[in-house]
Amino acid sequence: MEVQAAAALGMAFVAGISAIGAAIGDGMACGKAIEAVARQPEARGNIMTLMFISVGLIESLPIIGIVIAFILMGQL
Repeated sequence: MEVQAAAALGMAFVAGISAIGAAIGDGMACGKAIEAVARQPEARGNIMTLMFISVGLIESLPIIGIVIAFILMGQL
């Protein structure tokens, strides 16, 4: 197998696994936020703000992984 083909497969693997991980993390964060709002409706604003910050941080990780994969792909 050529090195470029192996790098392309590795890049696809990184993209897929990071997308799956981000989806699971987003689901858990949103689910817990909904549970927290159900328990304390008056704290909805604070909980939703923290949830959006968490989701943004969770979503940044796959983007960083894909960028690193593209950088490594360009090194070959």
